[in-house]
Amino acid sequence: MTATHGTDAATAPRQQAPTPSSPLRTLRAYVALTKPRIIELLLITTIPTMFLAAGGFPPLLLIVWTLVGGYLAAGGANVLNMYLDRDIDAQMKRTRNRPIVTGEVSPRAALLFGIVLSIVAAAWLWLLVNPVASALAVAAILLYVVFYTMLLKRRTSQNIVWGGVAGCMPVLIGWSAVTGGISWSAVMLFLVIFFWTPPHYWPLAEKFSKDYETAGVPMLPVVASRRSVSYQMIGHTVAMIAASLAIVPLGHTGPVYTVAAVATGAWFLWLVIRYAVRVHRGLTGRALGPMVVFHASITYLSLLFVALAVDPFVRF
Repeated sequence: MTATHGTDAATAPRQQAPTPSSPLRTLRAYVALTKPRIIELLLITTIPTMFLAAGGFPPLLLIVWTLVGGYLAAGGANVLNMYLDRDIDAQMKRTRNRPIVTGEVSPRAALLFGIVLSIVAAAWLWLLVNPVASALAVAAILLYVVFYTMLLKRRTSQNIVWGGVAGCMPVLIGWSAVTGGISWSAVMLFLVIFFWTPPHYWPLAEKFSKDYETAGVPMLPVVASRRSVSYQMIGHTVAMIAASLAIVPLGHTGPVYTVAAVATGAWFLWLVIRYAVRVHRGLTGRALGPMVVFHASITYLSLLFVALAVDPFVRF
């Protein structure tokens, strides 16, 4: 591990002096390390995928075991991400209140916590779900911690494109939990999230571009023009919609999902194009700023996967 990830004492960020902490505050700090709000979005994609794979309602305990294992795996990866990024987190306004930076949790304790969560997640899924789901969870952890955080994030403007692969893994885990394997429908759902990630994250990176620039992280909105970023967002959105519709002829989905995929895809594409037009014209303001697109992307994915969950129960 290199000094760029905060392991060199000479270059490590100055942590705020830890304040007296109650057990409840300490618990909240450890929960915050797992980034629960991000995990919520990951789990939203897991449950509908399990419904689709089962063609209905899978066993309740299987859902619970899979969600708990998925939370532990994503949480472990997020903790290790915060441990490795603690130096740049201290430089960014958006992240300077994270528990390691404030001193509520020591780097050593966070590292141990992340490792333990990851190991428990792998064992949990292996014993209570199946080995395929466990292996996919381990792959997701390694992709996020090693491939994205250690190798890509500080070296390439395409970091979130390829690093986002880890965020696509929950659909494969959910599908394999039910079927014990992977199908083309699962792969298409994987691609939906893969192409969704850049137009979801780049608007956020644009809003906090000064933070990333200060920290030396080459997010695309930091190193490329807004026009270039908006055009790439359109390309990824078109690919995302194509992947969402490619699931239909595979035979696992019905009219509810089909209508939702067309309607939500058209709506989000229209929004991204409008945003690109405003950027092209040099318009600013809140009418259609980057955070509007960011929040709309969450709405799109949520609606699409709600339709995916409902679809197996509605057949005409």
